[in-house]
Amino acid sequence: MADISTLWEVGLPLAGTAGGLGYARARAPRVFWSVVGLPVTAVRFAVSYHATMDVCGLTVQPSRLRAFMVRNIARRPDVQPVPPKIRRVRGTATGLRVTLRLPAGLEPADVKAASERLRHAWGVHSVTVVETKPGYVELRMTGYDVLHRVRMPRRVVSGPLSVPVALREDGTAFVRDYLKVPHALTLGANQSGKSMYQRNLIAGLARLPVALVGIDCKRGVEHRGYAPRLSALATTPEEADGLLDALVGEMEGRFDLLSAHGVADIWALPEDVRPVPVVVLVDEVAELFLVATKKGEERRDRMVTQLIRLGQLARAAGVFLEVCGQRFGSDLGKGATALRAQLTGRAVHRVNDKQTAEMGVGDIAPDAVVTVLAIPPDRPGIAVAGDTSGGWSRIRTPQLSATEAAAICAAHAHLTPDLTALAAWRPAAADSAGADTGPVPLTKPSPATA
Repeated sequence: MADISTLWEVGLPLAGTAGGLGYARARAPRVFWSVVGLPVTAVRFAVSYHATMDVCGLTVQPSRLRAFMVRNIARRPDVQPVPPKIRRVRGTATGLRVTLRLPAGLEPADVKAASERLRHAWGVHSVTVVETKPGYVELRMTGYDVLHRVRMPRRVVSGPLSVPVALREDGTAFVRDYLKVPHALTLGANQSGKSMYQRNLIAGLARLPVALVGIDCKRGVEHRGYAPRLSALATTPEEADGLLDALVGEMEGRFDLLSAHGVADIWALPEDVRPVPVVVLVDEVAELFLVATKKGEERRDRMVTQLIRLGQLARAAGVFLEVCGQRFGSDLGKGATALRAQLTGRAVHRVNDKQTAEMGVGDIAPDAVVTVLAIPPDRPGIAVAGDTSGGWSRIRTPQLSATEAAAICAAHAHLTPDLTALAAWRPAAADSAGADTGPVPLTKPSPATA
């Protein structure tokens, strides 16, 4: 009887603890990592660091001075190879951060090439190698799949024109910073999460003092809900043609202002005369390229030319491009490759063909094409993000419904600036937002023609 009582008293708490840890691992991975995963990984890392670096080829022969001191002062005949020095170890809610000082003879590319072997050696979900400064790298280990249930970090370092859009595979936030990357291309097939990415971007931009311009040639089905926060909206190729001409005219007017003040971009202007930044959101870029008539070809060539001009020149004038599409290739027509060359940032979700993946990231990071083609269809929102610096990473956007994004835009409708050059394309919903009297217009005003 005493044995049964003892077994009950000891076994029940152990079973409860094991069950609780199993539940936490499945439903609350952050809690499980903080309680169990982080201490175990830290001990495993400390114990096996030297041996792991040695077998992964990340050690170098010691200097002559070090060898002399080991043999003559420490009195050890064997001189061990030298691994990178550990400068800092820091635990996070998602993993472990280790800063290493590379010895002479090693470069960050050597550590990146061994990241998969390091991941298996230390039993973590992923290891990302980031060069922090010359001679130093940071190992960003994640203890679990942070992209399974996206939870954005509480603190995100951001600037005046930056929006946290998604979560990187290393647990950090993917921030869309227009001052660093002015123009971007986002690609993705149906049900790939491209619209979710755009919703998060628009919801973040709606909170900033910028003008949003939408070009949605699917009759506005994507952008119509954001009308209270849009300064202009085009829903057909004909309207897009006129709107792009107006945007180029706005850009040229801003260049006249810059010239009059003798500065190179709008951020050098006095705050009282500085024009508001403009973000142009193109929902389906293929609709601007595809035509069926000769007249449509002329309009297509004119629109593509205006887009390329905006991509080449508009950054200094505070006009930024966000181009989205399902399919993007040179077969779209003249100007497709030239337009892509102006779009520094890239975010490619699951696509239906290899050419779109190559057009998206093949020119900046050829090794990322394989990762794009491997994105499973049952994980929408996952994408490969990179820029022309060659760096890339896997990201995933958090869940945000169209209704929630529209509510955010409506709540920040008071931030919508009035741009005289784009007044003819101001959505009717935006004109009536906040009005207490008077009927709501049922039709969108026609754009002015030259």
